[in-house]
Amino acid sequence: MAPLALHPTISATAASTTLATVGSLCRYAAKSRRRPTITCKAEPSGGNSTLELAAGAAGLASSATVAWSLYTLNTTGCGLPPGPGGALGAAEGVSYLVVAGLVGWSVTTKARTGSGLPAGPYGLLGASEGVAYLTAAAIAVVFGLQFLQQGSIPGPLPSEQCFG
Repeated sequence: MAPLALHPTISATAASTTLATVGSLCRYAAKSRRRPTITCKAEPSGGNSTLELAAGAAGLASSATVAWSLYTLNTTGCGLPPGPGGALGAAEGVSYLVVAGLVGWSVTTKARTGSGLPAGPYGLLGASEGVAYLTAAAIAVVFGLQFLQQGSIPGPLPSEQCFG
């Protein structure tokens, strides 16, 4: 992580003091008759851009696959067909796992650092994080509707009812 340089500046009024920083986010809180506190949060130094690019691209592709699956589930009552050699069904299952993994990674990062995932190269990781949250909300809505209409949600494996 790059070193932080804190530069205090005093605004036009002596009563309010702010803190300007380079490469970090800081907040200056002056309490009456107490020692002022300074809270700083360093911005990430970049991370593994290849991993972030791959995770962002996989997250966006998986969210699109899950959206297609949810549309199919809502209109037919069944998920995507297995496809040739089960490839489409497998992609559907892996896509649900990728979306769940992105949301889990984001929640864990938020709990540890106070902010979500970094934007990543071309903003793909940040975009896929937001789309993954929207996809998770859509999953909850469509699964809830499916449960109310059918009394259950389909299992992870193809059933006789759908693809028999």
